[in-house]
Amino acid sequence: MNEEVRRIYQLAEGLGAEDLLRWAFAAFGGHVEIASAFGAEGVVLIDIASRVQSPVRVFTLDTDFLFPETYELMQQLEHKYGCTIERIHSELTPQMQEDFYGAALWSRDPDACCNLRKIEPLRRKLSTLQAWITSIRRDQTKARANAKKVEWDAQFHLVKINPLADWTPAQVWQYIRDHEVPYNPLHNVGYPSIGCSHCTRAVLPGEDARAGRWSGFAKTECGLHQKPVSGELVRIDLPTDVEGAC
Repeated sequence: MNEEVRRIYQLAEGLGAEDLLRWAFAAFGGHVEIASAFGAEGVVLIDIASRVQSPVRVFTLDTDFLFPETYELMQQLEHKYGCTIERIHSELTPQMQEDFYGAALWSRDPDACCNLRKIEPLRRKLSTLQAWITSIRRDQTKARANAKKVEWDAQFHLVKINPLADWTPAQVWQYIRDHEVPYNPLHNVGYPSIGCSHCTRAVLPGEDARAGRWSGFAKTECGLHQKPVSGELVRIDLPTDVEGAC
């Protein structure tokens, strides 16, 4: 069985983003959705997906602390692609979080804040799905370096699909220009990676692209994309015509 599973994963690695999305929508139907934080990769993924299926199903983890530019971009994307982006919120309002954990939790324990406002809300959402689609790339962080285009998400217990895993930043931005995809204007003023307003700053010349996230902490991930368990293989049945799409 392991050899068969490895063959399926290898077939998926040979698919381009559009073909992989076409397979995902056919294989999982209404039980797969795109998760997006609307970075450069995120808007590219939505544009590609909209060419395969319309309206595309997208959700986001709305922490209630996003930049105004991010909220404005969400409205632009909904208008352009004729979709309704589902906002997933924490069970705690910002005021409730402050009452329970004190003011500015993100400045004292960003892991706890991310858990409350992102990880647990995502866990609830993913419990309703069989697969989720992300826009992560392998060269973004060390935690993402080994991401497969199709893999088992051992943290959330469902299939995870990463159509842009092998893309480069140059490919992402060329696609945005070629297809006139709306993107967050903060990218133009030193924000290569954009999260919550409290925990994101512009990067300085020569800094890593993720240096502006949780600056001052040894943290570059919010915890949504943990490295899969080494060696764990889970059977994923692809449609019979997948080889022809490679």
